[in-house]
Amino acid sequence: MTTESTPDYLLKFNPIALSHFIVIHGMALFAFFPFAFSWSAVALMFFMYWLTASIGICLGYHRYLTHRGFTLPKWLAYFVVFCGTLACQNGPIKWVGQHRIHHAGSDTIEDPHSAEKGFWWSHVTWMLFNHSKFDDKKILSDYTKDFSDDKFYKFLDKYFVLIQVVLGLIFLQIGGFPWVVWGVFVRLVIAYHSTWLVNSAAHTFGYVTFPLKGDLSTNCWWVGLLAWGEGWHNNHHAFPKSARHGLRPWEIDMTWWALCFLEKLGLAKDIKVAKLLPNPAHEENESSEPAFIGKIVTQAA
Repeated sequence: MTTESTPDYLLKFNPIALSHFIVIHGMALFAFFPFAFSWSAVALMFFMYWLTASIGICLGYHRYLTHRGFTLPKWLAYFVVFCGTLACQNGPIKWVGQHRIHHAGSDTIEDPHSAEKGFWWSHVTWMLFNHSKFDDKKILSDYTKDFSDDKFYKFLDKYFVLIQVVLGLIFLQIGGFPWVVWGVFVRLVIAYHSTWLVNSAAHTFGYVTFPLKGDLSTNCWWVGLLAWGEGWHNNHHAFPKSARHGLRPWEIDMTWWALCFLEKLGLAKDIKVAKLLPNPAHEENESSEPAFIGKIVTQAA
């Protein structure tokens, strides 16, 4: 956490990151041209959005690898993390390392995308700069000691952009240019902004169930829908290890549904879930907190 003696960190503009985002968004604009449209391409986009954003980022990168909210067989863990790599939001080591740093100093100078610095900083601007701490490979390795020596994860971290290029070439061979536009570029733009909204909108709009000192995280229903359940962000910040983010019946958490399916197949185990304490006055007292129940196998709610 930050203190008054915290040194100033160095920021260096990263033109490669800016160019990357310009190219991705620019190529996505071809979706407005008839020659780059097909219904199969649109269907591919929705399927890949679910596979890479919900299964890959939310379940694989976030709830499994970052917070260890459950256990998976090694082959399945590799698969869901690989799907996260296909979202092209950095490799698993850097993504997880920066997210763990975010939780360690949420909305302070020690947060890579502190909402205290404004909506657009937390949404996208922070990624346009190299940060002397948050992009330091040694520090990121220290935050990911539990898996950063794994050769498969190191490979994904190094070649995540190349993997996306290979995916695009496969789509080109199968469905032509429309599959590339929709299956790669449109899908990445949607997945990017839905993920980024968790850092920005879900630290700005919505309601707070669990007041956390100095932490601006909120439960934002529309981010919850766009980001596959990640928008119940105040719940998550209160109980980071909970594999379920939507704790109330109306807090729709589609990634949790996928995890329940894996549990019923016997693939996901030791699932950690935050549950609300019995409290008849709970709806009138939004500050009442849930008990955290760890290392239990839960059933789909």
